[in-house]
Parts: sequence; structure tokens; C-alpha cells
Amino acid sequence: MTAQTIVLVEDDPGLRTLIARLLQENGYAVRTAATAPEAWIALENGQPASLVVLDIMLPGTNGIDLCRQIRRTSDVPIIFISAKGSDEDRILGLELGADDFLAKPFQPRELIARVRAVLRRGPLADRNEGRKNEVRFDGWTVYFSKRELRSPEGSIVDLTGAEFDLLGTFIGQPQRVIGRERLIELSRTRLGDSSDRSIDVLVSRLRRKLASAGGSPPIVTVRGIGYMFSATVSHA
Repeated sequence: MTAQTIVLVEDDPGLRTLIARLLQENGYAVRTAATAPEAWIALENGQPASLVVLDIMLPGTNGIDLCRQIRRTSDVPIIFISAKGSDEDRILGLELGADDFLAKPFQPRELIARVRAVLRRGPLADRNEGRKNEVRFDGWTVYFSKRELRSPEGSIVDLTGAEFDLLGTFIGQPQRVIGRERLIELSRTRLGDSSDRSIDVLVSRLRRKLASAGGSPPIVTVRGIGYMFSATVSHA
């Protein structure tokens, strides 16, 4: 079986070598880059990447901007690594559609565990396979193939990648209470440990957008446990 390919974007030569060696020792094929232009070469040449491990602090185009550019054309899973481990950075990672965020310094076993967990979930296209393309609730319509949400009036509502994934998770388990940790896992927003509040911020943002057409958004807080999607979901 062909080894899964990981593109590692890290400007520190010593750390880049250590991480690449660690990934190779665990059975992955690795292509490395130190800058955004080198990353594009690594992404566009050879076997398609299964995962990108991306440092935020890069010279020139930083990892944040590179992630934005990648997300315009690709759903390849991305793990951010950064010496900046604040909640703001993790939330920004959510906004950009990253799959995970790992603060430096980290243990080698933790990185490998995160890599395996993200690769098990697979790219977004695979996660949406088998889903009904058109789903409706409370007058809203979700088109999974186009990753599009339309309001009851028919206008397109702009969602970030993470917000769309979260909505898809709720739609997949309507009228069921989902704990915060489980919600983080299911919606591919595993950015930090279970005490991290980024999932609450993301839920709040999704609620505001669902309330933009008037009425109450169908996301209910179940105090001390998590959240529940209260609307009835129908499949076209």
C-alpha cells in the first residue's frame, strides 16, 4: 500500500528535519518546505498530499495567509503548529478551516497521535460522501456538494469552513444532545484540549448567522453538557 503523503511547512531547518524524520519513521511519505512558494511546489508536484503540517510563523507569506490560499481550492486536512498557543490563534485556525492546532513545544507522540486522528477523519469531500446533497430545516436549505447554506428567503449565507462543518454535524444528529468534546471531535475542530472555549465561540457565530433571517436559531444550549440542534431535518 502506498504511504500517505504529508507536506511539512516549517522554516526552522533543525525542527523541520526532526519532524520529517519522525513522520517518516511512522510510515508517512514527507515533502518539506520552508516558505509558502516552496509549499505550493510540494503540494502541486507528486502524489496528492493527505495532510499539511503548517507552521504559522513563516518568512514572507505566513502560515495564516497560506492556509487561506489553500482553502480556496482544496479541502486537504491542515494541522497548524505554532509557538503562539493562545485561544485567539486557535479560534483563528477554526475560522480558516484548520483541522487541528498544536502549540510548540510538543511531544513527538502527541504530534503523531494528532496526525493519525486527522487522517482517520479524512478530507471534507470524503466526509460528505453518502450524505444527501440537499437538506432542509426551518425553511433553510443546505447543499453539501456546494458547501452552501441558503436562508428561507433564498439568499446565500456566508459560512467559514469550520462553521459549515459544525452545521453539518448538527444536521447529522438533530434533536440529540451532543457534548462539547464530542462536538469538537465530530466537527473536525479539534483545536486544543477539552477546556478550550473555541467551540463555544464557533457555536455563537453560527447562531448569529442562523438568526440573521429572523426568529430563533435552532441551536439550544444544554447547560453543563453541550448543545442540541432542535429543528426537524428533512432530506430532499
